[in-house]
Amino acid sequence: MQLLDIDDLSATDVRAIWAMATTRPVPLSGAVGWSFEGNGIRTRTTFIEAFRELGLAYTELPNLLKTNERPSDLAAYLDPFYAMYVVRESNHARLRAFAAASSRPVINAMSSAAHPCEVLSDAHYIDAKIRPIEHAKVGLWGPTTNVFQSWHALASVLDIQITHFCNAECHSERRQVVFKVSPSDTVDVLITDSWPNDFHDPAWSLTREHLERLGNPKLLPTPPFSIGQEVSFDPSTYAGFVGYQQKRVLLPVQRAILMRAAGCSRRA
Repeated sequence: MQLLDIDDLSATDVRAIWAMATTRPVPLSGAVGWSFEGNGIRTRTTFIEAFRELGLAYTELPNLLKTNERPSDLAAYLDPFYAMYVVRESNHARLRAFAAASSRPVINAMSSAAHPCEVLSDAHYIDAKIRPIEHAKVGLWGPTTNVFQSWHALASVLDIQITHFCNAECHSERRQVVFKVSPSDTVDVLITDSWPNDFHDPAWSLTREHLERLGNPKLLPTPPFSIGQEVSFDPSTYAGFVGYQQKRVLLPVQRAILMRAAGCSRRA
């Protein structure tokens, strides 16, 4: 199983990962090739803990895809040593080329185009704690980012509808995604993400008034959030904030992704 974005999965895969997240870990064997660009404090913490819980050795491969070496050559040299790879790499095209060349599962721990593990975790929390995902009114707030692209992909894979509130320049043709330029609909949960470096529009700094117009939904700001950018106030002071507790779900979901990639079946 490759996981470069959620549209590499089927609806059955997504549901199987969520089911496995609620079961006991299945010990795995072998080593993980682990390359992690940037900080990624939460994702790094929970993946390393997942490796430990599954009994997986892991080898740090700093800047795996930052060399001039062809991805196909890297895969050919490294595959004999690793059972799978977990890679955080901004160059999504180079990550995809490496995955295409490798005979091992490759899991995207974040790229410029996608953040599948984060979104699978967030959606699992919504499905389990807020409302079944097929009935939940999910809203995205702000410009399109890698996180929101993965939400768009999830909407298509699960055949659910989500609403993306953003300026007109961010609108695109995406199956199961409704784009709006103002908070005109109520939602059950609203998700924000850090603004891209080239985006700065105070009109899209989320306010309490926006949340009131949206029906005071649960608020899930994708960390790290910046007060004064995607949110205009401290979200932890909002009654519907679910951020801190929700991110604990990263560990069981990432652990389940590793198990699914290794070919494990669901076990009680």
